[in-house]
Amino acid sequence: VCVCRCSPTQKALIVRKINHYTKKRTAAVGDGGNDVGMIIEANVGIGIVGKEGKQASLASDFSINEFKFLRRLLLWHGRLSYKRSAVLSQFIIHRGLIISIIQVIFSIIFYFVAIPIYNGLLMLGYSTIYTNLPVFSLVFDQDVNVSAVMKFPPLYKTLQKGRSLSTKTFLIWLWKSIFQGCVIMLASVIFFKESFTNIVTITFSALIIIELLNVYSEVNKPNWKMIVSSVFTFVVYILSIALLRSYFDISYITWQFVLKVTAITLLSWLPLHVAKWIIMKIDPTE
Repeated sequence: VCVCRCSPTQKALIVRKINHYTKKRTAAVGDGGNDVGMIIEANVGIGIVGKEGKQASLASDFSINEFKFLRRLLLWHGRLSYKRSAVLSQFIIHRGLIISIIQVIFSIIFYFVAIPIYNGLLMLGYSTIYTNLPVFSLVFDQDVNVSAVMKFPPLYKTLQKGRSLSTKTFLIWLWKSIFQGCVIMLASVIFFKESFTNIVTITFSALIIIELLNVYSEVNKPNWKMIVSSVFTFVVYILSIALLRSYFDISYITWQFVLKVTAITLLSWLPLHVAKWIIMKIDPTE
């Protein structure tokens, strides 16, 4: 909607009515002081720095120097922001939920004992040192390059369907958390029947490796930042096993231990990854 020869109040009223009747999110673009009301009223205000001053730019959510930059702001930065936010927010929910599922299964197996499976530094390290960098490296992911997005605007239009962040995608992530949490705990009990005292080392090692692999299941094009963050995190975890003797029993870590943890990791991660790959081949995205 192009609005001209209207008062600031009328411009804001037009935005409000569009919101009301279409039930859509609105973006208002203006370059002068008389556009401030419209910019503030919209869901997203975009101000252009022009001859009329910086009033619109200062009141906006995003500021651009020329009107032609609006295309790149919407089609490239806006699209990436939505897709990255959708994956990151759901991954963080999954990261917290999977460890809760492990705790629930642990309590059920051991007759509902009120003892946490992970104590102290392990819980603190899980949400910070061991998974923080790999998970937040998802914000560097790109499914297509900027030239492709500029050439094919329908890539942006498909976002209006909200398929990246919906009830369906949330339930998929919920299923991932339940499946992987159950497999980690139950497979650890089956494979290490004689080692209940080492259940912390076994399950926590598998959990960290699975979370690192889950990151690569979600990215479209791995880049050096993601690889460096994952390698750094894995090295830090190996060092923490050697340093935190009160949490990990080093004498138990043998090649047999490594093979069994690898088997648990593959059982919980590979089926979901293969299923996603098959779905992508059968029903590819835009």
